[in-house]
Amino acid sequence: MERLGTGIGWRPEIADAVERMPGIDWVEAVAENVCPGHLPESLVRLRERGVTVVPHGVSLGLGGADRPDEARLAALAERARALGSPLVTEHIAFVRAGGPLTASPLLEAGHLLPVPRTRDALDVLCENVRIAQEALPVPLAAENIAALISWPGEEMTEGQFLYDLVDRTGVRLLIDVANLHTNHVNRGEDPAGALDELPVEAIAYVHVAGGFERDGVWHDSHAHPVPQAVLDILADLASRATPPGVLLERDENFPEPGELERELSVIRQTVEKTTVRTHAAACTPAPARTDGRERAVRARTDASAADTAAPDGAAGAARQGSGRGAAGGSGGASARQRLALAQTSLLSCLVAGTPVPEGFDRVRIGVQTRALAAKRAGVVAKVAPELPVILGEAYRTAFLDYAHARPMAGGYRRDALDFAEHLLLAGLPEDAGARRRLREWWLERSGPTPPSRHPAARLARATRRALLRR
Repeated sequence: MERLGTGIGWRPEIADAVERMPGIDWVEAVAENVCPGHLPESLVRLRERGVTVVPHGVSLGLGGADRPDEARLAALAERARALGSPLVTEHIAFVRAGGPLTASPLLEAGHLLPVPRTRDALDVLCENVRIAQEALPVPLAAENIAALISWPGEEMTEGQFLYDLVDRTGVRLLIDVANLHTNHVNRGEDPAGALDELPVEAIAYVHVAGGFERDGVWHDSHAHPVPQAVLDILADLASRATPPGVLLERDENFPEPGELERELSVIRQTVEKTTVRTHAAACTPAPARTDGRERAVRARTDASAADTAAPDGAAGAARQGSGRGAAGGSGGASARQRLALAQTSLLSCLVAGTPVPEGFDRVRIGVQTRALAAKRAGVVAKVAPELPVILGEAYRTAFLDYAHARPMAGGYRRDALDFAEHLLLAGLPEDAGARRRLREWWLERSGPTPPSRHPAARLARATRRALLRR
């Protein structure tokens, strides 16, 4: 596996600082924020210096019930070619639900949500990964995610789930040690136990990031310093196998460049010191440790035996009904539909205010709902920075009120326009000057509406006429 070294997440806000940082072997750029025909000059200069650039996707939804969208795959492939990347990465998550499989409106999460660790979900994920691998010009690595909530009725641990994914698809892994820490705090999962079960030889590289704890919940913010607990998990991973690459993620609240350099130095030293100690102890007999692969295989065997022994039970019927679509082929449709119904029910609860599905922790669902709305408000403020300026301190409260039962329908820029339209139709803001500036902002960006007989187009024209009269 290619040696990457020490890297940092490239973001426009710190582009100049990243170019000047010593010891940067590679960078990772959010794929959706890079235009292949107009690469940022900073990335071009880094590539010319021999710095590897890896595109990191966030919107494919490998863990969703639908097959990966061909256009999104083509875009990811195009970015890999434009950047000359040795691999591309995406998340083991779902980011949208609904649509044809459930005969319901398509819902967007605007965030990475966890897939249930069931065999249905694994079958679908394996097939989706294979589809992605065939469409991409370079190897794919899949990342474990952080989660605030747990699915009821899970059949595997995270380590077993990832082991089976690699075993069945050959996909590489992007292991985020900060996410392992998040899941330890939020879901009581043991990071060492997960590392025990992982096929460490499949690791392409490792993410390291910071977060914060509030009311017993860890938020994977990527906006705070890396805590010692995350470094300890990194050291544990490095004691098992030296990772080909380690990367610091920071998405906002950027400190001075010197602070980022210090964090990178600590990360590098953590890996190097652990590697030295591991090599020094290589000749010293160590207590036997349960092999994670044996546990993963044993879990599969035990689950299969349970299905055979109790075919009449509800769990057994659901498992047998999955048909092991990725392995056997023909049973995938039923697994996809069951997964689609489950994911749609959860996402609708989180973004549209429908009832909490049975078996979920209502308190944690509430935390996740508020976190999604807060992130949505923050991203809209970034893509449309004029809105917080026009609305002032009222922006956040007004947006959260708007988003309470209005799911995002077409991305964050569309969301910003819909939010402004919602306020204007309600006669807000109350200040006439602010309302005039908001109306001008909306009219300038909403553009002319083409003629159409479609009800949505007629509504848009009517809205525009109403706002022009105000």
